[in-house]
Amino acid sequence: MSSLQYFVSGVIFVSTLLGVGGFNGYYSSNIYHCHFNPNNLSDVEFILSLWFNKAEFLQFNSTVGKFVGYTELGVHNAEKCNKDKGILAQWQAQRDSYCKHNVQNDFNNILTKKVEPEVRLTMGRPSTGGHPAMLVCSAYDFYPKMIRVTWHRDGKEVTTGDVISSEELADGDWYYQTHSHLEFTPKAGEKISCVVEHASLTEPKEFVWDPSMPEPERNKIAIGAAALVLGLIVTAAGFIYYKTKSRGRILVPSG
Repeated sequence: MSSLQYFVSGVIFVSTLLGVGGFNGYYSSNIYHCHFNPNNLSDVEFILSLWFNKAEFLQFNSTVGKFVGYTELGVHNAEKCNKDKGILAQWQAQRDSYCKHNVQNDFNNILTKKVEPEVRLTMGRPSTGGHPAMLVCSAYDFYPKMIRVTWHRDGKEVTTGDVISSEELADGDWYYQTHSHLEFTPKAGEKISCVVEHASLTEPKEFVWDPSMPEPERNKIAIGAAALVLGLIVTAAGFIYYKTKSRGRILVPSG
């Protein structure tokens, strides 16, 4: 397993906390790690980490095939465990019995999952008083985490300091969101777009800003249209009510 593959696998596989114990304010925990190459799921490394009060004191690594201590107590236990072939064989076997089984399940059910981002392109700040305008390109509810959002002006990527982007923010439900801001001075006829690249997309997706109508005006039209529809509904309901009442009346001639 190369160092690059080791790094990638360590990032994308979540360690599982197997046991936590506490007494008199002291806490201990055992953590199983499975590092693997996503391009070759048989290339797996198992690591057992033993912690006491938030400090790792002992570790077993299936690649090394022995225990390593990080404190005085850890060194003592490592020397003792490394002399016992039965203990070494027991933990070495976890590479196949624990890691390979769980890596395959997680890779099939989680790590290959892809959800396309929902992208919104909005005006964050109009150009007023000689100050530049700002567009915001937001991507929501995407998975996996890695995403690339770029700005283009007349087909050319913006690489200057006019772009400010946030990191991928976790929503807490396995999905992520990110936001990119572009400061610019509007030019007549210029095409500005936000381009999103993500594992869920077969090719980069472009979202073009339409400056033909300011966003506040679009909102006013939408609100006005909704009010018009509501008015028509109320008028129709009143007319139907009037006709129904008219049919039930009996006219009595006067005189």
